[in-house]
Amino acid sequence: MLATLRQIVLKFTAHSQLSAAVNELVCEVKTAMNTDVCSIYLLTSDRDAYALAATDGLNPSQVGAALLSLDQGLVGLVGRRAEPLNLDDAQNHPEYYFLPETGEEAFNAFLGVPIIHQRRVLGVLVVQQQAVRRFDEAEEAFLVTLAAQLATVVSHAQAIGDNALQNTPHTGLDDSAFKGVAGAPGIAIGAAVVVHPAANLDAVPERAAEEVTVELALLDRALEAVRSDIKNISAQFSTSLPKQELALFDAYLHMLDENALAGDIRKEIQLGQWAQGALKKVIRQHVGRFELMEDPYLRERGADVKELGLRVLGYLQDIRDKKTLFPTNSVLVGEEVTPTMLTNIPADRLVAIVSNRGSSNSHVAILARAMGIPAVMGAIDLPTYDLEGETLLVDGHYGEVYARPNKRRITLNRELIEQERVFDEELTELKDLPCITRDGWRLLLWVNIGLSGDLTRSLDRGAEGIGLFRTEIPFMSADRFPTEAEQLAIYREHMEAFSPRPVTMRTLDIGGDKSLSYFPISEENPFLGWRGIRVTLDHPEIFLVQVRAMIKANAGLEGVLRIMLPMISSVGELRAAKTLINQAYDEVVEEGTEVKMPEIGVMVEVPASVYQARLLAKEADFLAVGSNDLTQYMLAVDRNNPRVAELYQDVHPAVIGALREVARAAHAEGTGLGICGEFAGTPAGAVLLMAMGYHVLSMNATHLPKVKWVIRQIKRSDARRMLARVLKMETAEEVRTYMHQQLSDRGLARVLPHHQLS
Repeated sequence: MLATLRQIVLKFTAHSQLSAAVNELVCEVKTAMNTDVCSIYLLTSDRDAYALAATDGLNPSQVGAALLSLDQGLVGLVGRRAEPLNLDDAQNHPEYYFLPETGEEAFNAFLGVPIIHQRRVLGVLVVQQQAVRRFDEAEEAFLVTLAAQLATVVSHAQAIGDNALQNTPHTGLDDSAFKGVAGAPGIAIGAAVVVHPAANLDAVPERAAEEVTVELALLDRALEAVRSDIKNISAQFSTSLPKQELALFDAYLHMLDENALAGDIRKEIQLGQWAQGALKKVIRQHVGRFELMEDPYLRERGADVKELGLRVLGYLQDIRDKKTLFPTNSVLVGEEVTPTMLTNIPADRLVAIVSNRGSSNSHVAILARAMGIPAVMGAIDLPTYDLEGETLLVDGHYGEVYARPNKRRITLNRELIEQERVFDEELTELKDLPCITRDGWRLLLWVNIGLSGDLTRSLDRGAEGIGLFRTEIPFMSADRFPTEAEQLAIYREHMEAFSPRPVTMRTLDIGGDKSLSYFPISEENPFLGWRGIRVTLDHPEIFLVQVRAMIKANAGLEGVLRIMLPMISSVGELRAAKTLINQAYDEVVEEGTEVKMPEIGVMVEVPASVYQARLLAKEADFLAVGSNDLTQYMLAVDRNNPRVAELYQDVHPAVIGALREVARAAHAEGTGLGICGEFAGTPAGAVLLMAMGYHVLSMNATHLPKVKWVIRQIKRSDARRMLARVLKMETAEEVRTYMHQQLSDRGLARVLPHHQLS
């Protein structure tokens, strides 16, 4: 049964049109289950009825015509219950509804399973049989598994306007809406520039060749490069490998002959497909044939074909990437946009970011907020590789992307963009004013910083210090560990720019979703693995060099250097780190450099540090909550996973309670207290944190003026009353709704995003 399932799925996913895919699917399932009927019912576009989308066994003329309302028939019952229904005598069931035009009166046995994608019922997959019988558990499990596979494809097809209920091709992307996760606020309109992951055949879009002769020439260059690689590898191992093993390289070369893969790819190009698309189609066809073979050895040869295809694709992409042009208003779009990709595009041409993967707290989203550009993350159904050059409207407030937006939508959103620009200009008047409430409570607003371009942006917005300097950024942009002198130059630039303001430098924080190409960390569960302080304590040679550079960078300056330790989960880790920092300080002093001892602080970002906050506060100079990771660990939600992005809620009552406990612990010990997570940069978050008694709010520079504007127009006494109410609430939605209403009632609605106008 597993082999049959694999074959059906392979054939199903090979189709580019949903209508063709479901038509073949029902035929394959009917044969595999040896039954009389297989049908697929899908919800109509307005989601008020199920329509027959494909069938093998019922009247085919009723495809797209036969309708069942949501509360009608056994199909409707399966959809409402969202669970399988297995009957041996369907016609006597009280929910049975007869559609005479489909010709189903002769069928008694019924098995229907829901097609569900992300909690949403999309349709129902049904098999029927004339005989009075009940389908067994294995058959039911088979159909459930198939429906789960079908759901992802149906959801994606519907998102791009491909409707299985139509016999004509889908109309394209005109004003198509795609839902993702709000990554960075703002609205932007621009042209899509698609970034491709390295050598991924599945990511290659189908595209017509602009010039067949050019595509053939590109193919020849790529094929010759791969042949040369294979010959060089073969020569390298000619004396160390037996002849039968070396024969594999000859087999690879034969596969690239004109009478094999190369010839087939060339034919596809001559039919009008671009080189990468032709390669993808031919490799898929050959791999598919191997995967359907019974012999395990022959089936494994499909991997060899795929490996060759990836090699050729790598060269094709490398040739084309060198010619990439970035229009004035570029929207960077990718399956998974990374910080490295941002370095390849001129900053003055980038207006927005859209990524299939990631969430509001993945590091690209955080960088986008720091750069002041809108971002939408986790747009799972976005047809990324079909968007090259298309006009996109990106709404980073609500995580919405519109492809080829209509004129009315563009006009309305340009008005919203102008409103935001005017408001931002008004906020510049607050630059040199203190952040103080109407009843005299003083709050310090610092910035989170990582890119050199952040310096000017932060100072221009009135930052009073650096609450988080992400020192891993220079490490990530290098091809080796930076030397002490190289780090010293970077840190000195920031210390001088902000002097006499305080600067908080986080020690190297790698692991999790932050990696170094020259120091790879491969783990099954990286967020619970070797990251942050765990790495640097295991490698004191790296830690000491970095701390020495930090301390030296502050020599002769008036500003206070604060060193912050990430991922601390025990007092023992804090003590071990302090010992190394003291050692580094003594070494610098012994070398003759006059410097002040830095303040040492702990990042509170795991539940263990929340419950040990009082102990940590006794031994640290300050506590700084990293609310991004704290929320992730408190709620057991991977912040980079779009499938659970909606569960990542910074106003979750458990998170609010944890923040309150840390504040109490710091106050009890008289220890400085700040927060450097994204929560501090939200108007509601800033008000609640101020009420709890946080002394420092550190955020991306983009958010600083709006937070200052809100704090200056509110009383702390009112904020504390809001906090008292919030601490009694049971859900994140309740907290969010209440806080937004409170801000609106006080005339502060301008800091709340406007929803898209349809």
